Amino acid sequence: MEPHWLVIFGLALSLTSLGKPVSSSTHCDFPAIFNFGDSNSDTGGLSAAFGQAAAPHGESYFHGPAGRYCDGRLVIDFIAESLGLPYLNAYLDAVGSNFTHGANFATAGSTVRPQNTTLHQSGFSPFSLNVQWYQFNDFHRRTQAFRSREWVFQELLPKREHFSRALYTFDIGQNDLTAGYFLNMSTDQVRAYVPDVLAQFTDIVKDIYGQGGRSFWIHNTGPVGCLPYILDRLKITAAQVDKAGCATPFNDVAQYFNRKLKQVVVQLRKDLPLAAITYVDVYSVKYSLISQAKKHGFEESLRACCGHGGKYNYNMHLGCGGKIKVHGKEVLVGKPCKDPAAWINWDGVHYTQAANKWVFDQIVGGSFSDPPIPLKQACHRYS
Repeated sequence: MEPHWLVIFGLALSLTSLGKPVSSSTHCDFPAIFNFGDSNSDTGGLSAAFGQAAAPHGESYFHGPAGRYCDGRLVIDFIAESLGLPYLNAYLDAVGSNFTHGANFATAGSTVRPQNTTLHQSGFSPFSLNVQWYQFNDFHRRTQAFRSREWVFQELLPKREHFSRALYTFDIGQNDLTAGYFLNMSTDQVRAYVPDVLAQFTDIVKDIYGQGGRSFWIHNTGPVGCLPYILDRLKITAAQVDKAGCATPFNDVAQYFNRKLKQVVVQLRKDLPLAAITYVDVYSVKYSLISQAKKHGFEESLRACCGHGGKYNYNMHLGCGGKIKVHGKEVLVGKPCKDPAAWINWDGVHYTQAANKWVFDQIVGGSFSDPPIPLKQACHRYS
């Protein structure tokens, strides 16, 4: 495993060696965001398809369930806010949605590669990245037909030119790694299929480019070995736990995935000459947050704020919002902590709103991006 200081140093060194922007460094005017991903950026997709993420999800900001597996807002919400756009509605959500400024195709549990299991068998979403692409393709085509047909749709659907001027965001890949481990694959076996995962990812980016997409903001995957649902479910030895309490083997695989993803991005820039593609190192940001929690203002780094029992306050059979029957009555046992803002992990799998905001604050300025440009300048290409 590469030492984390070496990862960050290497990143900084690579950023200083980048070329100059092809176009000016003025702020971009993104009229819309189209997002693809998993639960890290799902704003209601899985909830629309399989039932709402129940309370206490959403309690810190929305004061009730809002389709997010979090106590409040996600990084994608803060991205939309910073660009002056409304929060993204999930493409799958038919109730009260307005897609004028984009759409969110992400669903919790999504993978890049389709999984040969059902949601109830494995916990992985049937809406893999290729399905999200099919949905986007259909959305792109049909919205223009409807906008020209009825005036009411002009207030609900994006303009034709918004698709070429939009920001296309990606945060997906984590579940592809954990899926292998949950099928009892070895680390070598998981690493072996990473090229295929990224080949399928590459195809989707190229397809969006083919439909006019030009600005891409791509997050790498986070330190999965620091999440309770991994630490609790997968076997690790004491020697495999680092000073932050994270499982080294799983973080090693995440870093391997990220190195390969960065290579893919470099090649995509060559293959798609009109595209501005930003690679965002959220791994380094999240690991810094977890490994130095108190320095960054958090009290709990690894334990889940909302859950029940065990070393990490996580139980895969009785999660956040979980209830049991006592004398015929339902009793809530998967309770949230008193102050989610002091915790990094929300439910054993996802980050709290406070942690998401901290992560966003680190990446919005471009300090962890390749090329090192702020979010608001992500439409500009670098030579």
